[in-house]
Amino acid sequence: MQIFIPVPKSYICSMINARIQDLLNKGEMLPLMEEFYTIQGEGFHTGKAAYFIRIGGCDVGCHWCDVKESWNAKLHPPTSADSIVENAKKFTNTVVITGGEPLMWELDYITNALQANKLKTHIETSGAYKLSGTWDWICLSPKKTKLPLAEIYSKCNELKMIVFNKNDFKFAEEQASKVGDNCELFLQPEWSNREKMMPLIVDYVMKNPKWKVSLQTHKYLNIP
Repeated sequence: MQIFIPVPKSYICSMINARIQDLLNKGEMLPLMEEFYTIQGEGFHTGKAAYFIRIGGCDVGCHWCDVKESWNAKLHPPTSADSIVENAKKFTNTVVITGGEPLMWELDYITNALQANKLKTHIETSGAYKLSGTWDWICLSPKKTKLPLAEIYSKCNELKMIVFNKNDFKFAEEQASKVGDNCELFLQPEWSNREKMMPLIVDYVMKNPKWKVSLQTHKYLNIP
């Protein structure tokens, strides 16, 4: 006679949660907030068609962040990295991984899979966490609330500084002094304060032509 001993639901749930956490730790799953095909609106690659992957989770805490709903990773479902790659390769050859702060997660697995499908991998990051992943383009956007780790400065292709007030020009120069000679330098007005800061940025760039102006053109175009 066989005797069946019921397994408590709590035990099953804990096993499932442990398995999901293991896959998250390996980067084989990621807390996906959204993914979408659009036009890159900012920085060096402005105007280029790109597939965006927005990963949940961020503790950098910018008060002017325009995607604060991304901060709590628990609000965004753990999603198979393989399925994300399958979606991305249907559209274009450029993929931008953003957040939140994407470097809170292990990104070797997904970037290797993207590049295996001949897709270019770009990241937008504050640099506050250890760099993982294999990248064709690294856009570093430092924040005063949680500064970048030293290792990323020599590896970034683009430095994008958000200008909310006059003090941010000094911060921008401090950060620019740490990147490589070939790093592209951009000043971008914080969206809610753009009318006040844009004239100051234009004047600053004209006096300091190592910098370029970046605008959030996707917001002017009313696209994601």
